[in-house]
Amino acid sequence: MNNQKVVNRGFVILGAILIQLALGAIYAWSVFTPSLKNAGWSSENTQWVFSAGLASFALFMVFAGKKLTSWGPQKLSWMGGIILGIGYLLAGIFGGDNFIALLILIGIIGGMGIGFAYVVPIAVGMRWFPDKKGMITGLAVAGFGFGAMLWVKLAGSWGHLIENMGLSATFIIYGIAFAAMVIIGGVWMKFPPAGWKPKDFETDKTTTSKNAKAATVEDFSSEEMLSKIQFYLIFLTFVFSAGAGLMSIGLMKLYPMQALMESGISETAASAIAGTAMAVFFSLANGLGRILWGIISDKIGRKLSIILMTGIQGITVILFTFMAGNEILLYLGATLIGFNFGGNFALFPTITADTFGAKNVGQNYPFVFLAYGVGGIFGPILGGKMGDLNNFSLAFTISGIAVLIGTLLILFLKPAKQKLPETVQKPRDVIQSNVAVKSV
Repeated sequence: MNNQKVVNRGFVILGAILIQLALGAIYAWSVFTPSLKNAGWSSENTQWVFSAGLASFALFMVFAGKKLTSWGPQKLSWMGGIILGIGYLLAGIFGGDNFIALLILIGIIGGMGIGFAYVVPIAVGMRWFPDKKGMITGLAVAGFGFGAMLWVKLAGSWGHLIENMGLSATFIIYGIAFAAMVIIGGVWMKFPPAGWKPKDFETDKTTTSKNAKAATVEDFSSEEMLSKIQFYLIFLTFVFSAGAGLMSIGLMKLYPMQALMESGISETAASAIAGTAMAVFFSLANGLGRILWGIISDKIGRKLSIILMTGIQGITVILFTFMAGNEILLYLGATLIGFNFGGNFALFPTITADTFGAKNVGQNYPFVFLAYGVGGIFGPILGGKMGDLNNFSLAFTISGIAVLIGTLLILFLKPAKQKLPETVQKPRDVIQSNVAVKSV
């Protein structure tokens, strides 16, 4: 059974990418906000729907992780796709531009669907690719990143769906497309048989000794994981890294515009340059970073990859205050920040598997992913507060230092170990007891 070819693993990759392309809908919300503002919404209201979606996504992902084994990955992905599709479909039929309706249907229900399905391709992919966990995770989550660009462009400058068909019809089209893609991708979301391994896995030269050792790590339950210091080292590093990236996303146009105008560039030109930095350089690097950091980590190990990623990110975020006012340096800074921000989503699932076992990563990673939600609160709020004080540079400096603190934390990460039974913990006592019995 170990080397039996059960299914072509390429279909698992195809299914994972299809699912994650649809789930990237959450990051496409910004394409709807201009129409909603024209309908009378405030900027705050548009962000409430987005924030509700992120919160619902993270919370229901924890619930989905707990149900992954009992419900099965295929059923869980299909449920997620159907729930996501229904949320958008009903938003188109009944919601229109009603704030409460969209908050519930797209924010909460849509986020629930994404949370149900998101962890499935990661957990299933790692089971089928124990030799290339970084690569398969990177490919899967890259679909999530590129999906956002796809849906934004189809609704906007490529497909002109909102312009030609209206907001409600676009919601309906997207709801049907999301459900169909996740259902099709879910066809291949099945775990391999127990004990299955790819051919020549033990001697695969593409697997580093560190990652090969991680492939045989003991499997921890979520309760066991939460009692380990390793969890909190990973969690805090993710909080700082995600927080800096999300803060940068929120300020990537506003702050460079201000810095460029202060350097003598007109407002129109500054807006175009800052928009290019975010829409092209940051977005493309974000998607590529998910793939390339995953592949790199298969070569050099997950811990070293996170050290390099966060170290480069921390330094870049600090230096961004000197880069934002120069067009070429701005593009470079946006590319590096986007590339390393994307790497989070390939490296933290795999470091979770390497530290606490791949078998339960579907249950364990949702708890680690809550760090993304925490970072999503403190990062953007910090940026907003400092922006109100007209001190964007301090926000980037604080965030960069926090990321470097995360780099130091991950240096202390060591493999987790199960608590030994009492009889194993005290062998000396057992030996002394046996000697005493013999002497009597």
